[in-house]
Amino acid sequence: MGEAYRAVQWTRSKRVYDRWLWIGIAIYLALFIGLGAALYPAATAETLLIRALGTAALLLLHVVLSIGPLCRLDRRFLPLLYNRRHLGVSMFVLALAHGAFSIVQFHALGDVNPLVSVLSANPRLDSVAQFPFQPLGLGALAILFLMAATSHDFWLANLTAPVWKALHMGVYLAYALLVGHVALGVLQTETHPLLAGALGAGLLWLVALHVVAAWREREPGSGTAVDDGFVDVCAVEQIAEDRAHVTTLAGERVAVFRHAGGISALSNVCQHQNGPLGEGRIVDGLVTCPWHGFQYRPEDGCAPAPFTERLPTFRVRVRGGRVLVHPRPLPAGTRVEPAAIAGAAGA
Repeated sequence: MGEAYRAVQWTRSKRVYDRWLWIGIAIYLALFIGLGAALYPAATAETLLIRALGTAALLLLHVVLSIGPLCRLDRRFLPLLYNRRHLGVSMFVLALAHGAFSIVQFHALGDVNPLVSVLSANPRLDSVAQFPFQPLGLGALAILFLMAATSHDFWLANLTAPVWKALHMGVYLAYALLVGHVALGVLQTETHPLLAGALGAGLLWLVALHVVAAWREREPGSGTAVDDGFVDVCAVEQIAEDRAHVTTLAGERVAVFRHAGGISALSNVCQHQNGPLGEGRIVDGLVTCPWHGFQYRPEDGCAPAPFTERLPTFRVRVRGGRVLVHPRPLPAGTRVEPAAIAGAAGA
């Protein structure tokens, strides 16, 4: 990473990923419409297309929401995390097409503005059986639009990583609205148990996956608290030279690096695209993100000049061959002297 560095956008791997993603989407849509026409001859082509687009978007949303906890459970899923933005934007395109076709078919031929018609056509707020489900879908689509529109490095840099991340956590609200949209809409008219079972299975899958991932990370380090609030996270021998051990402290993922006879701890989240710093290594004395090469000094979490990115740091101690880290993060860019490893060269 030097002064001429430019953030990576579309690499060859991303192009291959996108190509196969949309080939898969096209195959799914074709199979859905073809089987739907065969099983339900009375269904119109417009109805089949609307349902195909909607189910494809919902299926991709389940995949998007599964990637995060899967990566926390098994690092082999990390390549999916690298391309999650493209998957999310593709999901939004499908959802937008589903919404647009639905509005045209059901609300565009009257005297009322189609969007006003969506919000006012069904006033039955007092009935579960007849509760208006289309506004729920429209609300979810609005949230997904904000997320898709800001899925670019420009917005990540200008909104700052914490604000950008908070905005994109809205995906869970969008998912809740979509579950209501599907449950109240499709399941009210379609009595086949397969639909209810599929929706319920998807919800249970996501809840179980997130619970298991949270349970796995519930204990910070080894869970052994020592003096002054420091926490025992691992043995020194568990950390390879110029590599990191990733742990969770007070709900935050922390990368504990070993380098030049010392131990340093930084936030595991790269300021560029939230990449997992702990999966990278130290190159020329700098922690290097495995995704796009952004670098930070291990002792203070600052990117080298002329770059200005900074990471929170953590106080570290080494006692009896064990690494102890204080769970409270220090302000981004705070220098912390690396904890010396007894007997190590340079210590």
